[in-house]
Amino acid sequence: MTTTPEFLPTGSRLPLRFRSGFLRMELRRMLRNRRTLLITLLVPPLFFALFGLQSDFRAESFGSGNVTGYVMVSMAVYGAMVATTSAGAMVAIERAQGWSRQLRLTPLRPAAYIATKVAVAMVLAVISVSVVFAVGALSGARLTAAAWVACFLLAWGCSFVFAAFGLFVGYLLPSENVMQVLGPVLAALSFGGGLFIPLHGWIGTLSTVMPTHGVATLVRMPFGATGGSAIAVAVVNIVAWTAVFAGGAAMMFRRDTAR
Repeated sequence: MTTTPEFLPTGSRLPLRFRSGFLRMELRRMLRNRRTLLITLLVPPLFFALFGLQSDFRAESFGSGNVTGYVMVSMAVYGAMVATTSAGAMVAIERAQGWSRQLRLTPLRPAAYIATKVAVAMVLAVISVSVVFAVGALSGARLTAAAWVACFLLAWGCSFVFAAFGLFVGYLLPSENVMQVLGPVLAALSFGGGLFIPLHGWIGTLSTVMPTHGVATLVRMPFGATGGSAIAVAVVNIVAWTAVFAGGAAMMFRRDTAR
């Protein structure tokens, strides 16, 4: 006899505002995943310590802050990327374990399911960004007070696009390959989009189509070193890639549950 979770009633369709019980359950499942927490909470601060704590970086200015602050923000974005993508890609493991088949017996709408997954991913992202910023604050990162707040919110909020990316990839790849593929892909996107180092010339022009480029540009805006045209291109980049990934994830969810 098959049963459904009590917070997913079978008698009516779920509204777009997903039930809090489903969200709480997903949050608990994520926080119990030690591997995901280890990668998202330790790797970005470690990278920041390796690349951002050189003494000359603390003394060298970048816009309204210093280079250590620049590296801190970049690593915070990378941490948010890893956190949101990993959380979204967990759907591949859920499919292999049969959780997706269980959801087919409920009236859960694709929009509600995706919204829940994105919300969980964003919770993990804010934790990751907070850890990197805390390490940066204790290690000589210098920004104006307004830039601290703005960079934090942008690093967290712009990672939304990678939550959708993780969901999309989770439906495209089998569970045994998804995490192995994501690491190199995120590293390549970070380098190719100018997140780790500024890119110039034809490589810089090519980088504008990368989903990481828009996020990297917006997150550095509070330093005061970004022009208005670059910001406009970054906004278009983020909106376009979010629509592509979220639409693809919704399509793949419908295809998966229709089998």
